[in-house]
Amino acid sequence: MHAIIKRDLRSYFNSPIAYVLIGLFVCIMSLFFVESLGEGIASFSSNFISSMSYLQLFIVPLLTMRSFAEEKKSGTEVLLLTSPVRLYQVVLGKFFAATLVFLIMTGVSLVFPLVLLIYGKPDGATLFSAYLGFLLLGMVFISVGIFASSLTENQIVAAIISFVSLFMLTSFSFIGSYVGGSFGTLMDKLSIINRYYEFYYGIIDITSIIFMLSFTAVFIFLTVRILERRRWSQG
Repeated sequence: MHAIIKRDLRSYFNSPIAYVLIGLFVCIMSLFFVESLGEGIASFSSNFISSMSYLQLFIVPLLTMRSFAEEKKSGTEVLLLTSPVRLYQVVLGKFFAATLVFLIMTGVSLVFPLVLLIYGKPDGATLFSAYLGFLLLGMVFISVGIFASSLTENQIVAAIISFVSLFMLTSFSFIGSYVGGSFGTLMDKLSIINRYYEFYYGIIDITSIIFMLSFTAVFIFLTVRILERRRWSQG
C-alpha cells in the first residue's frame, strides 16, 4: 500500500494537476478571505470555511478523476488487479494519496486564519471545529470521487459522475424537506451537510465523526467491489 501511495503522489506532483489545483484553491480562497474580513472577524470562521466546503464540490472531482480512470486507459490497471497486493490496499493507497494532496491544499489555506490570529481575535474553538469538519467532508468527497473514477476510463466522465454524485449527496437535506414524511426524515438523517454544519457551528460530536468516516468507508468498500468484479471478468 505504501508503494501505491508514493507512486500516486509522484503522479500528482510530476504532472501539473496538483500545482494547478492547489494554486486555484489558494487564489479563490484569497478572494473569500477578503470578503469574509469585510463581514467582520466574528463571522470569519463560519463564512470562510463554508466557502471552502462549497469549493470542494469542484476541486475534489478534478483531484480524483484520474485515480483509476487513468490506470484503465493506459492499461496499467491490469497490473494492479493481478498484483499480489490486496484490492482494498490498492483502493486505500489511492485514497490516502489523494487525501494527502488534499491535506497539503488545506494546510496552505491555514495561512489565512493564522494572519487573522496575529492581527485579530477569532474564535479559535469554532475555527478548529470548522476545519475538522472540512477535513472529514473532504475525505467523504474523495472516497466518492475515487469510486466514480473506478467506473470509467475517461477522466472527464469520472469528474462529471463525481460532481453529480457529490451534488446529490449534499442535497439530501433539501430533498428531504421537499418530499416530507418518513422518507424525508430519513434523507435528513443521512444528510452529510447536516453533519458538517455541526462542526461549522463549533459542535464536535463523536457520532457525526463516526457517521462521516462510515460514509467514507462505504464508498471505499464499493470501489473494492467494482475492482473485484473487474478482476473476475478478466480472469
